[in-house]
Amino acid sequence: MTLRIFRPRPIIALVFALCAVSVSAQEKTGSKQGFSLRPGTARIILMRPNIRVGAQSTGGMFEPNADWTAQARENLGAELSKIEQRLGNVVVTYDDQSPTEGPVARQYNSLFSSVAESAMEYQFFKGNRLPTKKHSDGFEWGLGPGLAQLQSLQGADYLLFVTTRDAYGSTGRKILQVAGLLAGVAVTSGEHRGYAGLVDLRTGELVWLNADMQMGGDVRTPEGAAKRVSELLKGFPGRSESN
Repeated sequence: MTLRIFRPRPIIALVFALCAVSVSAQEKTGSKQGFSLRPGTARIILMRPNIRVGAQSTGGMFEPNADWTAQARENLGAELSKIEQRLGNVVVTYDDQSPTEGPVARQYNSLFSSVAESAMEYQFFKGNRLPTKKHSDGFEWGLGPGLAQLQSLQGADYLLFVTTRDAYGSTGRKILQVAGLLAGVAVTSGEHRGYAGLVDLRTGELVWLNADMQMGGDVRTPEGAAKRVSELLKGFPGRSESN
């Protein structure tokens, strides 16, 4: 009988290389054709960030963690307040706790997340395009004209939406990832996706989107939140590179 010696290093190197290619291909930015935003010309309302943080179980399921989410909300909120003055235009934070329009605003936050995910999958990865967009290279996404009817948003030109989703790999998931590497099967541990989008309040059109399925920065720490916000708002319209 011939004894075969298993050499895992080349396999592991290959898997890491494949993972690196996958990650680098996840960051995408798009804007509506013809859209531009000059500094000092607009009033932007920052909607309450949509934040969820939890663990990724061994089987890959998301398990929410209230403490981590609270930490992330505090850290990201602090960073966003710091950067508001450096975005080239007036940016104010929206209070969605109003009993009248607050619930409706929160629904639009969830709608933005769904639209951003659809744009990521069907716009940026052309092979997955929806039938209605098969022959179009335009960036045509939106939340509908209903936003303009909210009295609490009057006086603004654009709305800035931010969504982050973080699932940190559990011990079981990390063990499964190592086992997958040894077997030559790529198993991810943790998911860190984020979307930042600018919506024209008059029309409800999504005019700019920055999306990344593998964002950096541990949002549970102030330093990580700073990195996350920097990545979310990279290339923000009307913002100079020096800010």
